[in-house]
Parts: sequence; structure tokens; C-alpha cells
Amino acid sequence: MTTINRVAFLGDYMPRQCGIATFTADICEAVAAEYPNCECIVGAVNDRPEGYDYSTRIRFEIDEKEIDSYRRAADFLNINNVEVVSVQHEFGIYGGPAGSHLLALLRDVHMPVVTTLHTVLREPNESQRFVMEQLDALSNRFIVMAEHGRGLLKEVYGVSPEKIDLIPHGVPDVQFIDPTFHKDQFGVEGKTVLLTFGLLSPNKGIEYVIEALPAILKEHPNVVYIVLGATHPNLLLREGESYRLKLERLAEDRGVTGNVIFYNRFVPLEELTDFIGAADIYVTPYLNEAQITSGTLAYAFGAGKAVISTPYLYAQELLAQEGGILVPFRDSNAIAEGVARFLSDPALMAGMRKRAWKLGREMIWPVVAARYMESFQRARARLTVPPRKAFAVRTLENRPYELPPLKLDHLFRMTDNTGIFQHAIFNVPNYREGYCTDDNARAFILTLLLPEMTSRVAQRDVEQLASTYLSFLWDAFDQETKRFRNFMSHSREWLEKVGSEDSHARALWAVGMALGRSRNDGHRNLCALLFQRGLPVVEQFTSPRAWAFVLLAMQEYLRSFSGDRMVNQLRDLLATRLLELFQANSSKEWQWFEPVATYDNAKLSHAMILSGHWTSRGEVFQAGLKSLRWLVETQRAKAGHFAPIGCNGFWKRGGKRTRFDQQPVEAYATISACLEAFALTHDEYWKRASRRCFEWFLGRNDLGESLYDSSTGGCRDALHQDRVSQNQGAESSLAFYLSLAEMTQAETAPDLKIPSHKVG
Repeated sequence: MTTINRVAFLGDYMPRQCGIATFTADICEAVAAEYPNCECIVGAVNDRPEGYDYSTRIRFEIDEKEIDSYRRAADFLNINNVEVVSVQHEFGIYGGPAGSHLLALLRDVHMPVVTTLHTVLREPNESQRFVMEQLDALSNRFIVMAEHGRGLLKEVYGVSPEKIDLIPHGVPDVQFIDPTFHKDQFGVEGKTVLLTFGLLSPNKGIEYVIEALPAILKEHPNVVYIVLGATHPNLLLREGESYRLKLERLAEDRGVTGNVIFYNRFVPLEELTDFIGAADIYVTPYLNEAQITSGTLAYAFGAGKAVISTPYLYAQELLAQEGGILVPFRDSNAIAEGVARFLSDPALMAGMRKRAWKLGREMIWPVVAARYMESFQRARARLTVPPRKAFAVRTLENRPYELPPLKLDHLFRMTDNTGIFQHAIFNVPNYREGYCTDDNARAFILTLLLPEMTSRVAQRDVEQLASTYLSFLWDAFDQETKRFRNFMSHSREWLEKVGSEDSHARALWAVGMALGRSRNDGHRNLCALLFQRGLPVVEQFTSPRAWAFVLLAMQEYLRSFSGDRMVNQLRDLLATRLLELFQANSSKEWQWFEPVATYDNAKLSHAMILSGHWTSRGEVFQAGLKSLRWLVETQRAKAGHFAPIGCNGFWKRGGKRTRFDQQPVEAYATISACLEAFALTHDEYWKRASRRCFEWFLGRNDLGESLYDSSTGGCRDALHQDRVSQNQGAESSLAFYLSLAEMTQAETAPDLKIPSHKVG
């Protein structure tokens, strides 16, 4: 077969602590060792802005959430004569819905792609199925590690059997030795050792082994259970060591603290091999039946360990033909019986160990590396099109739509430990004007969108900002009146008893979004209180914009709590009110909800589009689309650019539209509504409209001047008739940040089909 001289491996990589990182490092080093004339390089995916202290094997890094980073990586691969790309695929390690950012790289590379699937889902959601279909189109070959995976690829995704290679998970090549040889270095000589290793998380089921220990110790008092591994970094970030502490308390409650050893470390391979060597029985009590691979089980099996496992798919397959003992999920009694069966029958345990070790010789890394190289060669041999040039010049028409990079310097500058300041003098916070609920609500919404668009901002910084803005909203809510106040002085004194209906509704919009999107349980719980206490009064509101903001809030809330009858009823009521307004005021020339078009106009259309779609009320949906199209066209200058209704007089029906002062919040409202319309209709008209509105920030406007200040990261407050305002207040800057966040999400979203049962 064809000699391959350069392979690039793509995925997480050590020292990042996750199973994919370990696998990518192991397979890369194995191929490099077996084929010294083949240069192996790595593209590492970073989940944090500072990256990791990588080895020299890493030639390029990808920011998980930045789609342009994937395109730059493709350019790097193309100009560096890479002959095959080996992709490690797991839905959670790449950015975009279901990891769809990876597709941008695969579409641009000019060499064969071999994709190793670490997960194959039997019941994918819509985004996951789309990504899998695209991976099938863009990958020359798939590698799976279990027969179940191959079957699912064929049955669920229609992948051709000819392009699937079944290659086992690699394992270190270790000798078959007595566990006693390693026990003294861990202080467990004379003990029978049960071992579980891997990153700690609740889906590992370790509590069921601890629950089994009292029964085990009655018959075998010398048993100790070693739990080796650090808490998973993502879990540690969200919940700290709560799961480990729960396990420790359980051990104390069951009276087995003298028989449980926690090693809270992510250990290197050499040390891990010693731990496995010291184990008499390896236990994997995992709780997810659909798991089609497990590096930890593969390592233990290949080392010739007696294994007790729950029957997840990979374990069923690997331990078939008396390779180990399978026990039911969440069954501590069965685990105890399995341990007793091994310890009471040494011949059974020895026989299973020997069979496992012999079968493991087909899984050692040199063998796996050779089979990977065979897959790479098949991918190159079956190319049906000639290789493309390293760089295909992208015209303006066919290149991806480019957005400016996110720069949050001004957001941090404008925020103190109370909240975000309302106004700025140039780019300096104006303390004299204090704070307002409107802007802190907008800022809180931004923190919910940031994790979806970039990893450059540390998660702890986003969480800190979110906590600051949410605490402001909590303080703004008057528990007696059940209303949000709006304006606060710099000395933290509220300047009014009750804020406007619009500010109340914007606050509800923010907390509703958190209930639908936040992963912070504390934030969600506090937002639930605010939502429950602040929603009932809305029924008495008279402001159409307040109705619209609350409709957006309820739609976000119903993402998580779709069965809430009261919220569904209120949504129908407010949507009906807006529909009646539209029917009462609109005409052929004036397709609008009121006899005057004022501020945040597109939010009315946006609320109708969303509410109509998700309640299957076609008249509501169509009123939203019709009013938005009218608004977009009337705010389009003769030269083609976006020219929003000015706030210096607005626009009364039958009168002349005010051109200035144009506000950033109008651009944001229109962008957001157009993106929603595009997502639900797939009409390219709305995507073009959203881009036109966004370009208003960047200088495609009446004055040809940029409102976005790339040096500060802020946005100027208004476009006047003769100049651009030089002040960079919170409302305008947040309008730009929110626009950028939503545009980024939309431009990188997979092109999914609309569910057939929805209105549209």
C-alpha cells in the first residue's frame, strides 16, 4: 500500500484531563513509534483561554468555541502536506450545536479524513443526527471500537459497511504477573484489592460498590477498594468535590472507611500501570447502558484482571465468552455476589484473568497502531477525486461570513461589584448616572450566551459577571409590590418605588433565559424565585413591548418547563393581545402594531414569531413575519444599508419617519428577530437582513462610520445626523455584544430541517 509520511491527529490532548485527551496522545505516540518515518503531528482542542502546557507534538491549537479557529486549522493542515487527518470524535469536545464547528474544518481540508467515533448514539437528537450525517459525507473512513458501534452506524445512520473499520481500544503491553508484586508500594500488601479508576463523576456508579462492601467484608475482611482518579474537571468547575464527599460520607455511614482508599489524582501511564497491576479485581459499575467504549475497562482487561462490570454495551462485548462477570445496573448485592464468586473460586478467577490477558495481546498499542495505519492507507487508496490545491482562493461570495472577534474589555470596565454602569463619558464609566435594571438584565443575558460562542473568556470570569448582574436584579425586585425598580444611584439607593413595565419585563426576560439555559443551579434557583414572583403582575400590564419581552421570557422558561399550565395560558393571552393590536392598527401601507413606531420595535415581531411557531398559531406567526418584513424594508436606505427609525421623534402613522438619532438597540432587536425568522423558515432573506443590520455597527450606515470601537471593545451610543456619539454606554455596548453573540451562534449553527409539526 501507499506509504504515508505525515498524519495529523485531531482532538483533546494531554495534559488536558479527559479520556479523549489520553486516547489521542496514546494512539499518536503508538503510530509514531511503529512508523518512525511517518511524522505525527497533533491539533489540540482547547476548552480554556490559556490552553495547556503541551508537548512539542502539538503543532496547532483550536479554540473549542471559535469557528474561525477550525478554518485556520484547516489552512494549516493544507499547507503542511498532511496526508491523512485522524479525527477523534465525541459530541462534547467541539464547539457549536452537537460539535458542528468541526464540520467547518473537515469541509476545508484537502486530504482524506479518518474519524474515530468514541460515541455512537442509538437515539440522536436532530443536531446530533445532522452532524453524524455530515461526518459520513466528509469522512473517508470510520473507526469504531466495538461491534455494537458498527451495527449502530449501519442501522441508525445508514453508513456503508465498507467504510467502517473495527479496531479495539488500545492498551499498554504489560506482563501477566501476580498482583502481590505491586501491592507493597501502595501499602496494601496482604490485602485483596478491588480497583476502579478514571475521572470521577456520578455516572460511574461508585456508590454501588461502596454499598456492596459490608456484605463483601463479612466473608473477606481483607478486601480494600481503591478509587483512583481526579474529579472530572467540568464537574469540579460546576460542583466542586461534592460527589467525592458524598462517597466518603457513604463509606462512613456504612462503616467501611478503613477499607476504601481515594487517590484524588490524574496519574501518568507508568503509575496507572502499577495501580492496575496491584488490583485483584477490577470493577466498572457504570450506569450508562449505551456506552460503547471504555478505555479504563480496556486497560484492565488487557492487563489480565478479573473484571466485574455492569452490562453497558462495551462491557457486554468485551467480556463475552467468560471474559468477566456482568452484574445488573445499580445492584450492590449483585456486585457483592460477583466479588464473592471470584474470591471463593481462585481457579475461576485465574482462568478469566488468563483469557483476558491473551485476548488483550490483540489490543496492545503496537497492534492497534498497525491497524490504524491500514485504515489510513485504505482511505488514501480509495480517493475518487484528485487532491485539491493547498489554498483555494475564497471570493467574497463563497467565503464564510466574517465577524469581528469578541473583546469584552469595555464590559469589565463598565462593571463594578454592584452591577454595570448605565452610562459612560467616552469610554469611561459615568458614576454620576448610576445603574439601571434594564442594562443589568441585558448584561445577565449576555453571560448566558458567552459560553456558547467563545472559550477565550474564562468560565470563572463569566460566572462572576453573571452573579453580579443577577444579584442586582434580585435587589431590584421589591418583595412587597412584586415589581422591579429600575434606577439606582452610585451610592446604591433606589431612585423610585416602581420601575417601568418595560424594565420589569426585561428583567423577567433575563431570568427566563437563565431558567432555559443556565447550568448554574444557584442562579437557576434564584431566577425561579424572581420569575414566579414577578410574572403574575404582568397580566395587568398595558405596554406592548413589555408583553413582547415577557413572551420571550416565557419561551425561554418553557424550554425547561413546557408543562407549566399557568405560563402557557399567559403566553396565549399576551400573544392574543399583540395579535389584536396588529389587526386593529395595520393596513397595506402600515403593517404595524401601533399608530407609532418607537423603540425596540422588532421585539414585537420577534415575540409573535416565536409564540406563533411554538403554539402552532399560524395567524400569530404570520403577523410576526409580516410586521418584521415591513419593518426591515422601511428601515432600508436607498443605498441598501440599514437605517433604523430615529429616537428623535420616532415615526407616526401618516407622518415622516425620523431618521436620527439612530440607536444600537434598534439594530440588535432587528438582528435578533431576523435570526429567529431565518431559523424557523430557512428563508435566506432573513439571513441577509440580519447581516445588513449587523454591518450598521461596523460602518455600513448613513454616515459610513463605525459605531463599534475595536480598540476598547465598546460601542458608541448613537448615530446623529452629523456625527457619531463618542460615549460608549452600557445599552449600546450590550446591544453590540448581544448582536455579535447571536450572529456567531447563527452563522455556526448546522442547517437543520424544521420539525414538520410546527407552523411555518
